[in-house]
Amino acid sequence: MDERIFLYKAGQPIPEWDLRHRLPTDRAVGPECKDTATIFRINSTYMDVTDQPYMYKQMLAGGVLVLTVFSGGLMCVAQVAPSLADTDYSGIMIFFWLFIVSVITGFCYTAFKFGRDEFFSLKRRPIRFNRREQKIYTIRRRRFFAKPGEGDETWEVPWNAQSIFCMHRSDMASDNSYHIRHYTVDEQGNVMRAFAIGRQWEGRKNVQGLLSQWNYWCEYMNSGPADLPPPPLFFSEREDMRESFLFCMYEMGFTASSIFRIIMMPFILLFTSHRLMALWTCRDPVWPKTVEAVSAIVHGDTYDQPRGDTPVGWAETAIARARHEWPFDPKRQVKQWRGEPDAAKNALLWTEDTPPNAI
Repeated sequence: MDERIFLYKAGQPIPEWDLRHRLPTDRAVGPECKDTATIFRINSTYMDVTDQPYMYKQMLAGGVLVLTVFSGGLMCVAQVAPSLADTDYSGIMIFFWLFIVSVITGFCYTAFKFGRDEFFSLKRRPIRFNRREQKIYTIRRRRFFAKPGEGDETWEVPWNAQSIFCMHRSDMASDNSYHIRHYTVDEQGNVMRAFAIGRQWEGRKNVQGLLSQWNYWCEYMNSGPADLPPPPLFFSEREDMRESFLFCMYEMGFTASSIFRIIMMPFILLFTSHRLMALWTCRDPVWPKTVEAVSAIVHGDTYDQPRGDTPVGWAETAIARARHEWPFDPKRQVKQWRGEPDAAKNALLWTEDTPPNAI
């Protein structure tokens, strides 16, 4: 459920289901607090997390490449079609040629619309939770002709009770997935813009992770990093070929068997090539100077991570876990939680049309 494909509807009210599942910024929504693999770095000033499409870059990149190849093939057919127009079937051939041109136009438009954020764009679009400013900054798109200090196109939203964060459910009946979304609305309550934070969670049972993740971000913004459990891994800001391969392999199933991975290896390698091609044509994001100015890290910050021997990326973290040097699923219980004590049952309640938070 890539947020760039299933877009929000600007100019219309927030979907009713999303609004009923609004996430509060001042209290917990579940009994657990943990990160679910969303973080690049964390310190006492800010925390950089992923946007929702980050882990699935290879999927959209592959779709764009397929459309591009199809468009090229159809262009070759379009070159041949006019030469056949002098036959007895000239009327049919003209119609066929016009059909091919329209299909090529549609393919090219779709490839450009979704490919402009994958190719010759940004390697990642970080979302920054800034405790000092009590704001969220998110880089949305590459700025090709930026003025000095302007950086890439960046949105900012306040972190307060008036900001609208929701648990969003896919609109497709066949897609049982969820993500956390922020909505900016106008004075009439109609959506102006929106973006998804972190990642997506597949299936009703995995909403437990979504709620735990929201608790983690709220704990950071409201109380700081002191009592937070460490993240299960830090994503690398300099992704190499090995990391891209592991992204695609783990997407097939994090706990999948070796036999399954061997069988799926041709597809894993294909998706890896898609991810690498997208990364190689892109550059690192550039924060505006105004954001950098309020993101200075205090010298000697004990919560500044990753650093030293902290593992970064899938490969290093897997080795550290095998050596029992890094926890597999670090979490802690929310203090003074008064709702459903079972995290799994609480998650299922949140997937109903009326969640506990709205009662």
